[in-house]
Amino acid sequence: MVKDQNASGFVRVRGAREHNLKNVDVDIPRDALVAFSGVSGSGKSSLAFGTVYAEAQRRYFESVAPYARRLIDQVGVPDVDAIDGLPPAVALQQQRGTPSTRSSLASVTGLGSLVRMLYSRAGHFPDGAAMLYAEDFSANTPQGACPHCHGLGRVYEVTEDSMVPDPSLSIRQRAVAAWPTAWQGQNYRDILVTLGYDVDQPWRELPQAQRDWILFTDDTPTVPVYAGLSPAQTQRALKEKREPSYMGTFSGARRYVLHTFSHSQSALMKKRVAQFMVGSLCPACQGKRLKPEALAVTFAGLDIGEFQRLPLTRLAELLADVAEGHPAEPLSVEKALAARHMAANLCERIRTLTGLGLGYLTLERGTTTLSAGELQRLRLATQLASQLFGVVYVLDEPSAGLHPADSEALFAALDELKRAGNSLFVVEHDLRTLRRADWIVDVGPAAGEQGGQVLYSGPLAGLAQVKASITARYLFGQAQPVARLPRPARGWLRLAGVTRNNLHELTVAFPLGCLTAVTGVSGSGKSSLVSQALLELVGEALGRAPRSDEDSPTLEDLRFDTTGGRIVEGLESIQRLVQVDQKPIGRTPRSNLATYTGLFDQVRKLFAATPQARALGFDAGQFSFNVAKGRCPQCEGEGFVSVELLFMPSVYAPCPACQGARYAPATLQVQWQGHSIADVLALTVEQACELFSEQAAVQRPLAVLRELGLGYLRLGQPATELSGGEAQRIKLATELQRAHRGGTLYVLDEPTTGLHPSDVDRLLAQLHGLVEQGSTVVLVEHNMRVVAQADWLLDIGPGAGDAGGQVVYAGVPDGIEGCAQSRTAPYLMAEG
Repeated sequence: MVKDQNASGFVRVRGAREHNLKNVDVDIPRDALVAFSGVSGSGKSSLAFGTVYAEAQRRYFESVAPYARRLIDQVGVPDVDAIDGLPPAVALQQQRGTPSTRSSLASVTGLGSLVRMLYSRAGHFPDGAAMLYAEDFSANTPQGACPHCHGLGRVYEVTEDSMVPDPSLSIRQRAVAAWPTAWQGQNYRDILVTLGYDVDQPWRELPQAQRDWILFTDDTPTVPVYAGLSPAQTQRALKEKREPSYMGTFSGARRYVLHTFSHSQSALMKKRVAQFMVGSLCPACQGKRLKPEALAVTFAGLDIGEFQRLPLTRLAELLADVAEGHPAEPLSVEKALAARHMAANLCERIRTLTGLGLGYLTLERGTTTLSAGELQRLRLATQLASQLFGVVYVLDEPSAGLHPADSEALFAALDELKRAGNSLFVVEHDLRTLRRADWIVDVGPAAGEQGGQVLYSGPLAGLAQVKASITARYLFGQAQPVARLPRPARGWLRLAGVTRNNLHELTVAFPLGCLTAVTGVSGSGKSSLVSQALLELVGEALGRAPRSDEDSPTLEDLRFDTTGGRIVEGLESIQRLVQVDQKPIGRTPRSNLATYTGLFDQVRKLFAATPQARALGFDAGQFSFNVAKGRCPQCEGEGFVSVELLFMPSVYAPCPACQGARYAPATLQVQWQGHSIADVLALTVEQACELFSEQAAVQRPLAVLRELGLGYLRLGQPATELSGGEAQRIKLATELQRAHRGGTLYVLDEPTTGLHPSDVDRLLAQLHGLVEQGSTVVLVEHNMRVVAQADWLLDIGPGAGDAGGQVVYAGVPDGIEGCAQSRTAPYLMAEG
C-alpha cells in the first residue's frame, strides 16, 4: 500500500471502522479518478460512502445553522478516527426515482421549468387568448392541471368487464370476481338474497339496472342475513320476522375495490383489487395532463404536450434552428429574442444529456420507468451543468445498466468533471471502468467478516502483485471462464407481431431449454421485449400474471400500456412463469431477508419447540416482531422510534425500551443454542449456516444465499437497505430453494448489476443449473462475460429509441462477429 502521501494532494483516512472495516488507514488521491473495488460486501461502499462521504456530509451540517445540526443524528457519524484533506462531497447513488407519476425527466433535470418559460414568453397564443404564466403550463399546479384527470394524464376506472370477467357465471358462482373470496364475499351474496336478487341466474341474464346497482351503487344498506338458507327460505324468514344470523352491511363492487385500494394496509389485498382497475388516457387532455388553455398555445407548431414527447435528439435539432435565429414560425421581435435565448440554454443542457447516451428519452418520461443507471446519468448531467469544482464526487457503480458502447459517453463525462478540478471516487465492479481509473483501492479479501481490509491502494499495475486480491485475478486475465459449447434448443417459443414502445410488429423466437441473453444499447427495446412483451404475452396465455414479489402496488403499478402480438409456437412447453426483477423485496424495514425467503418461519418454530418456550406457553407467533404478543410494545417491533422535529425531517433513534432488538424482554429470554431470536436476526448468512448446520429446513435457503454471494448479509437486514442487485439475488435464492421442476420460464433483468466478477461466475453457475434441470432462462444483460456464456444471443437495436426496436442478430454468441450492424459485436469479441 502506498503511504505517507503529501497531505495536500490526498484524502487521508485513519482508523476507519464503519460496518466491517478493520481499523483501516488509507491515502486516496484527489483530482483523480479513484476506483474502489472488491467483492460484494467486502467493505468498499463502507469506505467510500459510509466513511468518506458520510464525514463530508457531517462536516457540512456542522457548518450550517445550529438547529440544522440535529440532522447529523439522522445521517449518522462515521466510525473513524480522522480524515484529513477532505473537500466537500456530492454522492450520486443507485436510487430509483420518486414513486410518483408526477416525477419526470423534465422535473428531475430542471428542463421542465425552462420549457414552461419558453411557452409562456415565446409561444404562439390563439387570437384573443389571455396571457399564461409558466405555472399555467405545469400539470403539478392547480392552475395548470387538466381538471378532468387532475394532472395525471390518465383516469382509472372500475368497469363491469373488469369486475365480472365471466358473465356466464351466476352471483352464487362468484361472477363478481372483484368481491373478496373469503367470508366477506359470501356475506355480500347473502345480502343480495335478502334484497331479493336472483343469485342463481347467469350474470348476463340479469337486468342491466340490477347489474349496475350491484356493481356501482354507493348505498350501503344494512339488512338481516339468514346464513345457510335458500333464497325461498330466506324470503319466508323475512316475512315471519325471524331472528337473523346477523345484520350484514352491503358494499357495491366498485366501492369495495376503490376503498380497499386506498385504505387497506395489506399489500396482498391492494395487489388483488388492483387487477380490477383499468387505466386509460384522459379523454380531455389525451394524456398531456394540462388544461385546454395551456394546450392551445404552440411553439414551432407543437403544443407543450407534443413538444415534451419528442426524443431529446429531435428536440435538440428543433431548438438549434431557433437558437440560431431561424424559428419555425414568425415571431415578434420580443418573442424572437426570448425564444433565441431560452432555446440556446435548453440546447446546451440537452447536449449534455445526449452526450451521456440519453438522447432517446423524452421530457415527459416518468422517473418510475427509468432504470437506476439512467437516473444516475441524469443526476450526473445535472452536476455537469452546475460547473462545480474542488468537489469529491462519490459514485455508486455508474456503469450499472450500461451497454459497453454507452459507457464510452460515461467515461467522457467523468473525464470532464475531473478536468474541471474535481475528484471522482467510484465504487465499481466493471473491469473496463477499473482499467480506466488513475488509482485503485481494493478492499477485501472476501465479504463480511472476511473483508474490511485495504489490500492495495495505488496505480492499477501494482494490483497485479497482490495475491490476496480476487479483483486482480479478473483484471489481469487469470480467472478465465470455462469454455463450453452452446446447448441445442429443445423447441422454440415464437412470438409474432410484437408491438410495445419502439417495437413494431416484431417476430422473435426464444430457444427452450437454453439460456438466452438479450443485448442492445440503452433504449434499444430489449426491456420492452423481455420485461414487458414476453412476460405479458406468456402470462396472459397461461391465464395468470407472472409470479413476482412486488410490494404494495400504487396507481403507477397499474397496467396502462398494452402489448400487441401473439404466441405462435412453444407455449405448451411452459407450465410456469417466474419473473426475477430488481424491485425491492419490501418498502418498509419490517421486510427483511429472513422473512422474505421464508426461513424465519422455520427459525420461529425451532424457538417455539424449546422446553423454555413450551413451559411459558409460547408458540411460533411469540417470536414474530409483527405480532403484538412477543414484540416490544414501545416500538411495535420496528426496533427504532421516530423523533419529530419542527420544520425538519424526522430523526430515527434506536428504541429506548428494546435497544433495537424489536422484542419484549420475555421473548428475548428464550434461547436456542445460546442465541435469542434477536441474536439470530443479527447473524450474517455465513454465521447462520454454521449455527443451523443440522436444521435442513433452515440450511437449504441459507446455503443458496451463500452460493449466490450473499453470505455477508444479516438475516434481519431491512429490505430498505438492500440494493436492487441484492434484492434480485434474494428473489432468485427464494426460487432456487424450491423443489426444481422443468417447464419453467425464468425472466431476469440485468441480474449481474452490483456483482463482482467472481459473484457473476457464481450466479451464472446457478442459472446454468436451472437450465440443466429442464427450465428456460431469458435475461437482459450488458455484462459481456455472461453474454459469452449464453446458449443463444438476441441483439436488439441497432440504436436507441426510434433507431432501435429490431432484431439485429439472433444466434449463438460466437456468430455475431460478422454482424456489422451490431454495436454489441466488437465488445463481445473483445471478451472472447
